[in-house]
Amino acid sequence: MIAGVEPTVSPMEALCDDLAAEHADLDRIVGDGARLREATPAAGWTVGDQISHLWFFDQRALMALTDPEAFAADAVHLQASMAATGGTDLSAEAGRALPPGELLDNWRTDREALLDHARGVDPRARVPWYGPAMSARSFITARLMETWAHGQDVVDALGAERTPTDRLRHVAHIGVGARPFSYAANGRTRPDAEIRVELGAPSGATWTWGPEDAVNRVTGPALDFCLLVTQRRHRDDVAVAAHGAAADEWLDLAQAFAGPPGTGRAPGQFATT
Repeated sequence: MIAGVEPTVSPMEALCDDLAAEHADLDRIVGDGARLREATPAAGWTVGDQISHLWFFDQRALMALTDPEAFAADAVHLQASMAATGGTDLSAEAGRALPPGELLDNWRTDREALLDHARGVDPRARVPWYGPAMSARSFITARLMETWAHGQDVVDALGAERTPTDRLRHVAHIGVGARPFSYAANGRTRPDAEIRVELGAPSGATWTWGPEDAVNRVTGPALDFCLLVTQRRHRDDVAVAAHGAAADEWLDLAQAFAGPPGTGRAPGQFATT
């Protein structure tokens, strides 16, 4: 390395660093696992179930990156198993039989293995998942979003403090990009209207998506937008404003995660964000 010149960090390295930081923040909150059995706002799920879910899909994520054929076979098996058990969420079940320390050790080991491999992957490489394949960069961004969102359930369950960071840009980006999916998941037709999104970042910056001259606009703090699109807060409890009919309709449907629409949270369930 040339003296006085900082080494260049690739976009994939930077993204993996952000995911590692998100892991570490949640790890700090979970601590030694003494409160893994506490209920979270997700009905029927404990803190341990949230960690088990992340661990389970970090394992599958590494499989998707390293052995797509094995991942495809595992996905078929997973869907068949869930159907045979009446929709039992095997991602939560995986950790329920383990002692707290073993669950946490497994989560820590396998998330590190995922990151170690992901750092060297071409960000443009296509990676299979349970829906359409996506680029490796989008794939790891989705893991960060999942970690942050399920981490919010843990934060809420334990009454913990978690300082918002500019890593929220990754979550917000998925939330904005998932607008077409939000309509499809709800069996609705998306209007053609463009939407401008303007969010206040924790650092004080302004993040924007969409054309500047769009009639329909969404504005507010990035944290509140991320809580809304991950359905960790009801729309009534966040300071996110819609300007225009198309923007207003979208915020009622918005979801950043794959799968069917969730039940979300009840209005007034959380007094503050």
